[in-house]
Amino acid sequence: MKTEKTIQPSSGYLMLLISLGLLIFSGVNFPLQWLPIWVSALGIIISVLILSGFMAIEPNSARVLTLFGDYTGTVKVSGFFWANPFFTKRKISQRAHNLETTQLKVNDKQGNPIMIAAVVVWKVSDTFRAAFDVENYEKFVEIQSESALRKMAMEYSYDNFEDETAEITLRSSSTEINEMLENEISERLSLAGIEVIEARISHLAYSQEIASAMLQRQQASAVVAARSKIVEGAVGMVEMALEALSKKEIVHLDEDRKAAMVSNLLVVLCSDKSASPVVNTGTLHQ
Repeated sequence: MKTEKTIQPSSGYLMLLISLGLLIFSGVNFPLQWLPIWVSALGIIISVLILSGFMAIEPNSARVLTLFGDYTGTVKVSGFFWANPFFTKRKISQRAHNLETTQLKVNDKQGNPIMIAAVVVWKVSDTFRAAFDVENYEKFVEIQSESALRKMAMEYSYDNFEDETAEITLRSSSTEINEMLENEISERLSLAGIEVIEARISHLAYSQEIASAMLQRQQASAVVAARSKIVEGAVGMVEMALEALSKKEIVHLDEDRKAAMVSNLLVVLCSDKSASPVVNTGTLHQ
């Protein structure tokens, strides 16, 4: 199995001087005929061939060279170079690329439809694999990233409302989910010689048809949790009030009056509206 082979081509400036020299000589030889005319024609042909071998390579860019279908090597250094004019020179960028996947509609582990998208930062690390092991490495990155994102979304729950035992969920375990997504994409893209620098979820939400119902469920859960805290606090306050009244002997209450007092206090403390006081001008039994 072939792998990437880095080569160092010849300097382009020397060959540029040679090409220009041949053109000048051939142009002067036509009228003066120092040598036969065919020598001038040959010089022009050679000069044109030399010109077709020049290549300027920018930083973080590479050229994959092939000769009649046979891989010769990869030039990764930047500068002005010359190579065999019969080489096919394919440009491959080694700069970092951003890919933002489309919003995918996927069913999570519990079967709830969700919308999910991700951002993947990647670059080419092996030019041979990127050029020859896949048909179109940029399209390969896009499709495989979406496939990995879809697979991961189906393996975990959106949250732990329905799966309370879930330690990792898509919404709450962002660090772990992003790490697993990066590993999954890296494994898939290694075939094309692609290095994944970063992968993270950029969008996560319930699908439109269930978003309203799920929002109501979350709101109801929040209300229940808040009410539970309120009731727990109210019971503690009532208990302290009864203990203080009994300890300081401010008033003696029988069981019926204690029950009435507990009921009234709980209504006042647990109500979500302000209580309206009622002044009792009679006795406790009226």
